[in-house]
Amino acid sequence: MGLFERYLTVWVALAIVLGVVLGLSIPGVFQVIAGLEFANVNLIVAILIWVMIFPMMVQIDWSAVKDVGKKPAGLFLTIVVNWLIKPFTMAVLGVLFFEYIFAGWVSPQDASEYIAGMILLGVAPCTAMVFVWSQLVKGDPNYTLVQVSINDLIMVVAFAPIAAFLLGVTNVTVPWETLVLSTVLYVVLPLIAGMITRSLLQKKSADAVGQFVARVKPASIIGLISTVVLLFGFQAQTIIAKPLVIGLIAIPLIIQTYGIFFITYWGAKLLKLPHQVAGPACLIGTSNFFELAVAVAISLFGLNSGAALATVVGVLVEVPVMLTLVALVNRWAPVK
Repeated sequence: MGLFERYLTVWVALAIVLGVVLGLSIPGVFQVIAGLEFANVNLIVAILIWVMIFPMMVQIDWSAVKDVGKKPAGLFLTIVVNWLIKPFTMAVLGVLFFEYIFAGWVSPQDASEYIAGMILLGVAPCTAMVFVWSQLVKGDPNYTLVQVSINDLIMVVAFAPIAAFLLGVTNVTVPWETLVLSTVLYVVLPLIAGMITRSLLQKKSADAVGQFVARVKPASIIGLISTVVLLFGFQAQTIIAKPLVIGLIAIPLIIQTYGIFFITYWGAKLLKLPHQVAGPACLIGTSNFFELAVAVAISLFGLNSGAALATVVGVLVEVPVMLTLVALVNRWAPVK
């Protein structure tokens, strides 16, 4: 394990501090970067995520992808947790905390919007970052690709109905541009680039793919650190202005993340899934498709709404929390 990977938690912690400091010191620069977006997808963040997931795309062996269907238990677990459990547990936690536990600290209007933002996060399982988490836990890249692809297909038809049901409204508008663009940017394009790169490398030698991945892996970690700096820089003013509210929203989100992780981990143990399949399965449901959640929150409730803020807090807590889960998965991996 290289220097970056060994001390990844430290680098992320420093990146969080650096992002907040820079966001407060040079807010104009971050405003310019934040403005570089299309269909609510920030293009700079998209490039950094692309850099993060590209090494894993190179590792995908298409001759082995066809065999994934012979081991459907991992796909079954992913579908059940992401679509039959996660959205509903998020809604329950939102109501429990903001209508009861935190009722004395927030107004009923704000509470309903925070709950709505949490629900939108719960209905949007991760598309891009899960490739990073899978790589960090040495997950099977072929299986991870299929898991993410099936998630994306289900999201197209299930996101709006589930969100509408849990929000109690019927006019949930799915920003199709955001959904399609994110899928193309985070899955299709890097996948094509990875396929081409792998094909060219295999023509050189049998070891060329492994050597190439080893060389570009540090760039993947640097992409992760840079993304954290940007995300916290974008929200630096909000973090300083509303620390209590952010803390209140973060508590149920963190409980949800760990809860879904342990539910999936228990399911993986019950199904006797191998580590390289169980690891990514445990992390897909715990990570969120925050671009989609933020876009829908803004379109339904407005840019400065509590719902939009809740989805942003989801972005802020995700990376640090997910790193602890990556550490748990690696710690519980069977010793070889």
